[in-house]
Amino acid sequence: MGNAFGQLFRISTWGESHGGGVGVVLDGCPPCVRITAEEIQVELDRRRPGQSKIVTPRQEADQVEILSGVFEGKTLGTPIMMWVRNKDARPEAYAEMAVKFRPSHADFTYETKYGIRDPHGGGRSSARETVGRVAAGAIARKILQESYGVEIVAYVKQIQEIIAEISIDIVQREAVEANIVRCPDAAAAESMIERVESIRSAGDSVGGIVECVVRGAPVGWGSPVFDRLEADLAKAMLSLPACKGFDVGSGFESVSLTGLQHNDAFRSDEEGQVRTTTNRSGGVQGGISNGMPIYFRTVFKPTATVMHEQETVNQDFENTSLKGRGRHDPCVLPRAVPIVEAMTALVLMDHAMRDSAQCGG
Repeated sequence: MGNAFGQLFRISTWGESHGGGVGVVLDGCPPCVRITAEEIQVELDRRRPGQSKIVTPRQEADQVEILSGVFEGKTLGTPIMMWVRNKDARPEAYAEMAVKFRPSHADFTYETKYGIRDPHGGGRSSARETVGRVAAGAIARKILQESYGVEIVAYVKQIQEIIAEISIDIVQREAVEANIVRCPDAAAAESMIERVESIRSAGDSVGGIVECVVRGAPVGWGSPVFDRLEADLAKAMLSLPACKGFDVGSGFESVSLTGLQHNDAFRSDEEGQVRTTTNRSGGVQGGISNGMPIYFRTVFKPTATVMHEQETVNQDFENTSLKGRGRHDPCVLPRAVPIVEAMTALVLMDHAMRDSAQCGG
């Protein structure tokens, strides 16, 4: 239960943080899509641990293996199973956490609900689960680019009070990948890196905001009421570990505007193409894409594991204390960027297929 996402382009992820491996089964992928493990690996390398001095030092190559659904470089239209092996697991670091609940982690809720949990690295609740999402998202991203001309770019917008100055109209992936914090504002990126290093030295953690823009999405993706495009994007983002907030377009800032100030006026160009003169709707109106860039923000809390003694309880509900151990990101934002892009691609690919099935698009 709760391990699958999507309707027509559907994924099911599996595996635990320190188990044999983690992966995904992708069902509904069209046949004859050219895809290689190397293309998928590009996205997994952006997500993997140990890639810089401001992320977890856990060393995992995250080398993807495609076990089914692809033959001679083309998808078969059958379920695609992909996985990566866990090689740098250190379960001995979690001995104390097997009997004590870590503050702000899923330990207490998982054990209370299921009566059992894998305490090593958080088990199923670990962000390591997102390996499967990124692998499947790489395939979705390629189809969106080649079949629809859709471009997805996410980046770190804010860490604590450090806010980057970024134009969603021109930001490019090359600028995002130009530094280890994945912020295309070079000056802000330098300050962000210094802040994360300082916080890590203090045994603490910080959070922030990842912003994402989608260019090239046509008019018509999304459905009214329960399957609104922004609703599915919100579910996708809020399903990510450490995610605590989502807003699209003007979002929470819209409360300071009047309706007249906020409305996006329509205009038809010489070719009869209808667009809006502003984009406070964030590219979605009535739950359906309107042809303008789709943009939204995802809020990530500070990493729950900190290297300080904190109050907690044990499995017998006795008061005790626990100090964080193991290898953890002092800030999840840099590695969250490719994960946000992957989930965005999965949502859009699913809606593209739904639109085609319903409207013949």
